[in-house]
Amino acid sequence: MREFRPLGNTIFPPVVKNLLIINGIIFLATNVFKDSLGFDMYEHFALFYYESPNFRIWQFVTHLFMHGDFMHIFSNMLALWMFGAVLENFFGSKKFLQYYILTGLGAALLHTGVQYIELSSFIENSRDYIANPTLGRFGQFIENTVPEAYQRDFNSLYNFWQADPTSLNAKNNSVELVKQLTDIKTNIPTVGASGAVFGLLLAFGMLFPNAVIYLYFFFPLKAKYFVFFYGLFELYSGVANNPGDNVAHFAHLGGMLIGFILIKLWRVRRPGDFYY
Repeated sequence: MREFRPLGNTIFPPVVKNLLIINGIIFLATNVFKDSLGFDMYEHFALFYYESPNFRIWQFVTHLFMHGDFMHIFSNMLALWMFGAVLENFFGSKKFLQYYILTGLGAALLHTGVQYIELSSFIENSRDYIANPTLGRFGQFIENTVPEAYQRDFNSLYNFWQADPTSLNAKNNSVELVKQLTDIKTNIPTVGASGAVFGLLLAFGMLFPNAVIYLYFFFPLKAKYFVFFYGLFELYSGVANNPGDNVAHFAHLGGMLIGFILIKLWRVRRPGDFYY
């Protein structure tokens, strides 16, 4: 049974409007509190890896309302309004809010799952080395575990230790260096509504496939093609895992995946051709 209650054609339907306001207030508060009170909201409300000492269960929800900088929140809120307003008018406010939160949670869970795959062996190798640090095992750790971006410092210490294999100072420094890298890798915060926004994008492409989206306000492309190619790009970027890329691509894909599942479970019917 369809439980959707369309709103009509409201430019700022209530849920989208309130989400825009809440995100804006939290973005301002994040910067004001940090500058004036020294309170870092990222430490409490951004999403951290579950083995991080900064992890809290509520971060699966709160990270959706945190953003890194102005362009981050601007692009997410613009997409929330562009696609979310149409979808809330179609779904109705209650169903739209459910869809938004569930796709955001799904995005966070998939992102955490990918983090586990990427970090579990790293954490295990780090703990093994810290428990039994030797020069030979340090070299193996560098070769098999240390990302390229961090190898310079590790190789410098390794060369120093090689020159004096009995150096207790080098041994202790190697343990501290491994601990520091572990802290860095497990304490990277994830913020933003992008997972939920990609869920909205997926729904828009499925329900309004012939809607025309103007890329950079000039290049027309039908929504179904835009969603398809954007999804492929996110998958490629996630698998490529460029060291300099700080975008949570699998969170975006998680939002799209959960959105697809929800639309199928809810048996949402396409309203017909729609031009936007």
